[in-house]
Amino acid sequence: MAKFKQECIFGIRAVMEAIQEEKEIDKVMFRQGIKGELFQQLFSLVRERQIQFQYVPEEVFKPFAGKNHQGVLAEVSPIPYQDINTVMDSVVAEGKMPLILVLDRITDVRNLGGIARTAECAGVSAILIPNKNSAKISSDAIKTSAGALYHLPVCREKNLKKTLKELKRRGLTLFAATEKADKFYTEVDMKEGCMIIMGAEDTGIDEELLVLADQQIKIPQYGKIESLNVSAAAAILVYEAVRQRK
Repeated sequence: MAKFKQECIFGIRAVMEAIQEEKEIDKVMFRQGIKGELFQQLFSLVRERQIQFQYVPEEVFKPFAGKNHQGVLAEVSPIPYQDINTVMDSVVAEGKMPLILVLDRITDVRNLGGIARTAECAGVSAILIPNKNSAKISSDAIKTSAGALYHLPVCREKNLKKTLKELKRRGLTLFAATEKADKFYTEVDMKEGCMIIMGAEDTGIDEELLVLADQQIKIPQYGKIESLNVSAAAAILVYEAVRQRK
């Protein structure tokens, strides 16, 4: 039986209202075989707002057997996502240099939570994640972050490539952490406003995003293990930026 670690909204009309009221919906689940005019209205709204959706078997709805779920369930994020440009404006207004941590396809909630904990301690301006193929901000992620996700701005973007281009136009330098890099992370200048993008441990950074990098950087490794945990790598790079800005 499925276990839900986020607030859930069930019922076609209830989910439609939640979307229209712009609640932070992580994903909508539809019972396999669901039909009807009202469902089609909801489905069109989900597609229009580019919300993740999934068709699931009847057993997923068993925890809500006593409720009129109508074969529709939405998972709601426990934190409000913030607009990256609003965050940028606030950071600049405070006279600070922006430091944005971009997470591309980081799907493990423990890694997300660990990265968020480090980022909040280091004074990172915001974490930027894609709308799809990213770990959910669940109770597990919040617990792993030691509550940091309640304090650190998290920005979720539908088009990460477009967002990175816009931020670069605003003057931020994009550093990409990759083993393919020629430079070590200590050889670049992070004193000015910048972004550091981290990729999944198995696939790395998406090539479409990697080509946007102003500089590619790597962490020296001398042991037999092929790579660092992404949370550990993010900590090293973030604190290098902190060190340089002292």
